[in-house]
Amino acid sequence: MTRRTDWAEYAFPVAPQERGSRGEGGSAEDGDGAHDDMWGDSDAQGAGAPRDDGRARGGRGRGRRRGFGEPADGPQDGGLSFSSRAEKGEPPAADPVEQARAICLRLLTGSPRTRKQLADALRKREIPDEVAEEVLSRFEEVGLIDDGAFAEAWVESRHHGRGLARRALARELRTKGVDSTLIDEAVGQLDTEQEEATARELVARKLRATRGLERDKRLRRLAGMLARKGYPEGMALRVVRQALEDEGEDMEELGDGEF
Repeated sequence: MTRRTDWAEYAFPVAPQERGSRGEGGSAEDGDGAHDDMWGDSDAQGAGAPRDDGRARGGRGRGRRRGFGEPADGPQDGGLSFSSRAEKGEPPAADPVEQARAICLRLLTGSPRTRKQLADALRKREIPDEVAEEVLSRFEEVGLIDDGAFAEAWVESRHHGRGLARRALARELRTKGVDSTLIDEAVGQLDTEQEEATARELVARKLRATRGLERDKRLRRLAGMLARKGYPEGMALRVVRQALEDEGEDMEELGDGEF
């Protein structure tokens, strides 16, 4: 395990001289305080506490709480105009390593990200590949990037929150650049029994909305809903048929293979 001081030294390095320093009769300009902006509320500096430049902290409005993996508002690649660099705490463009660190930290503050997502963001900002590789590897070393933990949390959140089945979850994780081995381990948290139990809960919630429709239309609508969430066709049809039978629908004349 990396020492806390290792992470602190890496994430918040001593500010370069050109960022501002305390001279005789001078004042601190930027420095480490620039990094505080990326984290929002900080244990070291609470809401309403004055910044180094005298402005009150916590004046920005806050929106709704985002769910797991939901991106923050605004550009996904952490793009900033030159005029807003100092305000946002981004290092000068002349120092690509510091710039890459700041971009990654800001994105990770908004939501967990995979290594590929961060690499794509750095590429869009035209960070050199060798610099991006160095920064991303260091972030993995200190635990700020962990694709395995990301995949496990994604499965837990999206299955219980959206009712997604293993197939749909694996597809989403592939689009985020997670390694296939890590995907298999993450979706392996769900077994067939748990997946089917979730499918039954989904159908039970939607069943009332289909009342009054013809039996076949109800069957197609409910089974189609499960299919879109990644449930196998056989499981979807079996779960829906059972739910309709429990409501008194005659399903005997419907063939087992009809969907």
